[in-house]
Amino acid sequence: MHKLPVTEVVPLKNNGTCEPPYEDGRLPLVLLYSMVLIVGLPSNLLTVYLTWLQVRRKNVLGVYLWSLSLCDLTYLFTLPLWAYYVSQSHQWPWSSAACKLTGYIFFVNMYISIFLLCCISCDRYVAVVYSVESLGLRRQGLAIFITLAIVLTVAIGHTPVFTMTEGRIEEGGKRCFEPSQSSSKVMGFNYARFLVGFLIPLLLLVVTNRGILANVQRSTGLRCEQKKHIRWLAVAVVVLFMVCFAPYHLLLLVRAVMFHFHQLDDGTCLFEKTMYTPYTICLGLSTINSAVNPLLYVLSSDNIRKELRRGFAQFCTRANIRTRSNSSQNKIHPTKKNSNQNAENETSKHQGPGTRQMDLTD
Repeated sequence: MHKLPVTEVVPLKNNGTCEPPYEDGRLPLVLLYSMVLIVGLPSNLLTVYLTWLQVRRKNVLGVYLWSLSLCDLTYLFTLPLWAYYVSQSHQWPWSSAACKLTGYIFFVNMYISIFLLCCISCDRYVAVVYSVESLGLRRQGLAIFITLAIVLTVAIGHTPVFTMTEGRIEEGGKRCFEPSQSSSKVMGFNYARFLVGFLIPLLLLVVTNRGILANVQRSTGLRCEQKKHIRWLAVAVVVLFMVCFAPYHLLLLVRAVMFHFHQLDDGTCLFEKTMYTPYTICLGLSTINSAVNPLLYVLSSDNIRKELRRGFAQFCTRANIRTRSNSSQNKIHPTKKNSNQNAENETSKHQGPGTRQMDLTD
């Protein structure tokens, strides 16, 4: 599976081999990847379309949401490769280039998603807490610039993946990005990933969402239902982030600390074997984020919820019109003029009042 890159092998005192339990956790991982793909692919395709409509309407939040859904889609397309790799006892059947490219896509999209989630929370914080002042700050051009800066920074920062030796598929050892043994270079990279890629974003999410909650609680212009919805969303964002990314990054930190204190100990192999299965499961948990994010898209944007309701209403109306039209044609054969008049009456009956009512409620 796509594990932490390693560039050097740490020798053991007993000069033996340290074989991780590759078979452990194989079935849960394959099932997890399959479920995430089944749920995440159609939901992200839908949100890509819906958020793109918001981008075209100059919606600032739509820029971050569209970028996040596109990022999740890119990652989801790699899941079949990882699921097959795990099912084959961690034997990569393709080339080294495919291994490196797939691992690169995984690492890049994980941290782009994390930083975009921070952008979404910050944008909502500014819009809620500084609603008047934000009129000049929340511009779509600035959102596009921030998104491009995040993508380029993360993409360039992970280019060493292409030079790391664990991505080379050699004869007799077809492992792709396995964390069985580590180097000082990789452990330094782990510290940076924990600090910049997890701890700082977590603190930012907590501060911004807490500020949103405090502001909403003091507000007198919001209904109780609206306050409850905003509170639920703020808590859900932080909880989802913790569930998906905290276990993986905490294990990265533990492995980095253990490496520095027990580099050449005989217990290194035992530690790697013990940590391997929890590590792979925690890494698999990070994929859940790409399947659950579309739910947050819908909850975090009133415009997107309206777009969904309008789309479903139009679909149901057209389907109902077709059904009634086919039913009437089976019973009688009216003239062309009468058919057109009936269709117009059906359209006005189903679309007119319903559309006006939806506009009022929105």
